Amino acid sequence: MNHPATAAEAVAALERGEAVIFPTDTVYGVGVSVRHAESPEKLYQLKQRDARKPVAWLVGSAGDLARFGEDVPALASALARAFWPGPLTLIVRASESVPRAFCSAAGTVGLRMPDSATALELLRLVGAPLATTSANPSGAPAPRSFADVDAAFAAQVGCVVVDDAPRSGVASTILDCTGDHPLLVREGGITVADMRAVG
Repeated sequence: MNHPATAAEAVAALERGEAVIFPTDTVYGVGVSVRHAESPEKLYQLKQRDARKPVAWLVGSAGDLARFGEDVPALASALARAFWPGPLTLIVRASESVPRAFCSAAGTVGLRMPDSATALELLRLVGAPLATTSANPSGAPAPRSFADVDAAFAAQVGCVVVDDAPRSGVASTILDCTGDHPLLVREGGITVADMRAVG
């Protein structure tokens, strides 16, 4: 497995368009910089993932919802204010600021601000969102700790960032906010009851 990298090494790898493994608040993720990588293709190759399954973005602030989303519903903005940083991914229509290679076939993008000092520092240093998915082959358990990351998987990325902060191990909740009514795609760390209390 790659030796644990410094933030500077990780940023350099991301700026070269490479994939990097790093901790989030939920699990260890693998991501690429949407400014420096031409597409999320490397992530699909690593995970052996269905190309029709979009890769969500980690963003550095709640303001990024309006920057990368278009016609964002008031409820989505309210949920971001209430639960970001945290385990809530909001699917919105992608703005012109989203490279087409990172949009879903429907022209949407999933956005989340992680509650992780390490992930937020990487986002700040790179100056761009990170298209991120869990650091495991499709179908395998998502790694909750550095020790859980498969060595063969880690050997295929630019570097690995490690911290000792606790992770929930519970995936983010995914809410599709592109239709007339929000659609729950996956219930995770934020419950339906939590969201109803906001909206």
